[in-house]
Amino acid sequence: MIFYLTLIFACQLAGELLKAALNLPVPGPVIGMVILFAGLVAKGGIPDGLAKVGDAFLGNLSLLFVPAGVGVMLHIALIGKQALAITLALVGSTLATIAVTALVMSFLGRGDAGQTEKTDG
Repeated sequence: MIFYLTLIFACQLAGELLKAALNLPVPGPVIGMVILFAGLVAKGGIPDGLAKVGDAFLGNLSLLFVPAGVGVMLHIALIGKQALAITLALVGSTLATIAVTALVMSFLGRGDAGQTEKTDG
C-alpha cells in the first residue's frame, strides 16, 4: 500500500516539476494524473494495491474539501462582491459543458446510427 501511495504522490510531484520546468498553463496534479493514466494504460490495468489506495482516497474525499471550504469562508466578503460575475461564470460554463457534451455525443453516435444487431433465432 505504501508503494502505491508513494507512486501517486510521485506522479503528482512529476506533474508539478513538468509544470514548473515547461511553464505549462495546466495544474501540476492534472499533469500527474495524465502520467499515472499513461502508466496504467502501458501496464494494461490497475493493480489491486493501487485500487485499494484509490478507494481509500475516495472514501475520505470529503476531508479533502475542508481546506477549500475554509478558504471560501475566509473570503466570503470578496465572493459577495463578485457574486454576479461568479454566477454568470458558473451558468455560462455549465451551459457550455452541456453543449459540448451534446455535440460530442451526437458526433460519436453517428457511427452507431442504422446499425442493429442481427440475432439468429
